[in-house]
Amino acid sequence: MGEAKGAARAGLAAGLVLGAGACYCVYRLTRSGRAGAASARDGPAPGGGLLPQVSGLSVLSSLAWGGPSKLQSDADLPKSPSNLDAHHLQKLIHLLESTDDPLIQEQALVTLSNSAAFSVNQDIIRNLDGISVIGKMLSNSIPKVKEKALNTLNNLSMNVKNQEEIKVYILQVCKEIELSPLNSDLQLAELRLLTNMSVTNDYHHMMTNAIPCFLHLLSEGNERTQIQVLKVLVNLSANPAMTRHLFSAQAPSLLSLFDNCINKDILLRTLTFAANLNENMKNEEGIVTQDQYSEDSIFSLLCGDSTQYAKKLICLLHHHDTEVKEQVAKIITQLRGDTKTRYSGKLQ
Repeated sequence: MGEAKGAARAGLAAGLVLGAGACYCVYRLTRSGRAGAASARDGPAPGGGLLPQVSGLSVLSSLAWGGPSKLQSDADLPKSPSNLDAHHLQKLIHLLESTDDPLIQEQALVTLSNSAAFSVNQDIIRNLDGISVIGKMLSNSIPKVKEKALNTLNNLSMNVKNQEEIKVYILQVCKEIELSPLNSDLQLAELRLLTNMSVTNDYHHMMTNAIPCFLHLLSEGNERTQIQVLKVLVNLSANPAMTRHLFSAQAPSLLSLFDNCINKDILLRTLTFAANLNENMKNEEGIVTQDQYSEDSIFSLLCGDSTQYAKKLICLLHHHDTEVKEQVAKIITQLRGDTKTRYSGKLQ
C-alpha cells in the first residue's frame, strides 16, 4: 500500500514538473519504485536522478552546464537549465513547497540550483518567491536536502538583489555550521554560502559571533574545510570594521599555518588574512591597544612580541613559490614600517 502511494506521489510530481511526456515519466517512476529511492539516498541515479526523467533536464553538481542528458526526452522539453522558462521554474518551486518526499525535494533543489547558475533565472526565481521556499528547506531534518538547499542559495547569492533576501538565513547558517559534522559536505555547503555572502561588507556584522567557530574549523578541519573557512576569514579581514573582532579572537594554533610544509592554497590565504589585518591596523587610528588583547588572541600572535611568528616569516622568505615570498615580504614590510619591531635587520 505504501509503495503504491509513493508511486502515485511521484506520478503527481511528474505532472507538476512537466505536462508533456507524462506517460513516459510515470512509466519510468513506476519502474524505479523503492529501489530508485534507495539509490538516490546513496548518490545520483545512473540516469541523473528523478527530475531528469520527468523533465528532460540533466542534473549536474557543477555550476556550468556540461554535456547532453544521458536520457532521451521529448523534443519539446528543455535540454538545459538555461532554457527553463518561468513556468517551468514556478512548477519546480511549487513542487518543492508541496511535497514531503525528501527524494523529490532533493532532486527539485538540484535542478533549481543548476538553473540558478544562469543570471536570468536568478531574477525569475526571486520574483516567484522561490528564495523563501528554498530557504525553508534549511530547516529540513534530512542533511542531503539541507545541503542541496544551501547549494541553490549559493548560486542565487551571485545576484545582489537576491543577497538582500538571503541575508535572513545568515544567522541560522552560522549556528548550524558548528552543529554540522566536521568536514561534511553539509558544513562545506554552509561555508560556501557564507563565502558568497561575505564578498561585500554589507553582512559581515551578522557573522561576528561565528568567528570563534571559523577559527576552530581552521584548526580542526581538513584541507578542504580550511580553505573554505579561510575564504570567509579573508573576506572579513578586508573590512576594517571587523578588525577588532578578529584581533580579539582566540587562535593559538594559527601560527602552525605559517609553514613551508602547508598546502600552498592554505598558506597564501593565511598570509592574505594577516596582511589584511596589518593594513587595517595601519589605516585605523586607535584600533590597537596591546593590553586589551589576551595572550592567545590573533593580535598577540601576529602583532605582539612573538619571536616564533618572526622566525616563521623569515623562513617563508625561502619558500619555493614566488607568490608566497611576495606576500611574506609585504607582511614584513608592513610590520617594519608600522611598528619598527624585531624585523629590522633580519631581512637580507
